[in-house]
Amino acid sequence: MQAFLKGASISTKPPLTKDRGVAATARSSGENKKTKPVPWVEKYRPKCVDEVAFQEEVVAVLKKSLEGADLPNLLFYGPPGTGKTSTILAAARELFGPELFRLRVLELNASDERGIQVVREKVKNFAQLTVSGSRSDGKPCPPFKIVILDEADSMTSAAQAALRRTMEKESKTTRFCLICNYISRIIEPLTSRCSKFRFKPLSDKIQQQRLLDIADKEHVKISNEGIAYLVKVSEGDLRKAITFLQSATRLTGGKEVTEKVITDIAGVVPTETIDGLLAACQSGSFDKLEAVVKDLIDEGHAATQLVNQLHDIVVENDNLSDKQKSIITEKLAEVDKCLADGADEHLQLISLCATVMQQLTQNC
Repeated sequence: MQAFLKGASISTKPPLTKDRGVAATARSSGENKKTKPVPWVEKYRPKCVDEVAFQEEVVAVLKKSLEGADLPNLLFYGPPGTGKTSTILAAARELFGPELFRLRVLELNASDERGIQVVREKVKNFAQLTVSGSRSDGKPCPPFKIVILDEADSMTSAAQAALRRTMEKESKTTRFCLICNYISRIIEPLTSRCSKFRFKPLSDKIQQQRLLDIADKEHVKISNEGIAYLVKVSEGDLRKAITFLQSATRLTGGKEVTEKVITDIAGVVPTETIDGLLAACQSGSFDKLEAVVKDLIDEGHAATQLVNQLHDIVVENDNLSDKQKSIITEKLAEVDKCLADGADEHLQLISLCATVMQQLTQNC
């Protein structure tokens, strides 16, 4: 009997070690999850309203709401990467806390189905729900829910029209926040029901400060000149600048991030290439011009990027008269529209450069 018991006790030990092994594996997997790599854009997204940079008016209104004042329906508009979505998400987290956030906030993006049927069913049903529950930390919780419609300018006019009645009818329990890049694409009846806030492109100083903070935390080697160039190519879009910084860091593998690396990642046409193109235009030789344009296309440079950079160069060029500048910029606008409509890049660039050649050779 004792031998049997001993055998039993021996046989029970392996499962225990197995359990321990499972627990150890679970612990190690939990540790791995903690160190899981996250895009820096998400990692350094503002967690509270105070962290939002350069948008004083919006922050002031949201702070009043956090202190207990009522929140109006909101309409955020402005260029991409200026903090529109981050601001309302940070405010919602502070208003409701982590537990109620999922219950009280409905976020719909352009990637979601947002036709008239969804507005009538999903948004309307969520808006009609009664609010209940309180925060576990004892802080006051507002008596309303928030519906965030990101990229609202891509909604159809019919879907926007269907929102009007819901916004009025459910005003006691629901607040709407519409986010868009172009306010002109939002129908007038909706804009009149919201408090409008324009998000300004971030200043170079604010962007440089934020990028230096991230570079310091991630141990990235980059000079002040490199940061300034990164800000220049991102054109006021902080999200784009942070993404470029992360991509450049991965590419260099711990070495210093230089302007050349940023140029390659950002898809910027090198200055030497543009100088060569302008020199070909100045020469007055169409054959030479066509050869340079062909090389430009073969190297894989985007025509739209070239149009943007040429615009800046033409506007800042002191050797051109106002009339010459106006003719070239008008042609730039035409080419940009044609490229957006799907025109052939080679033909459009030849056409643009021919116009530039005519204007530059007039002085000769």
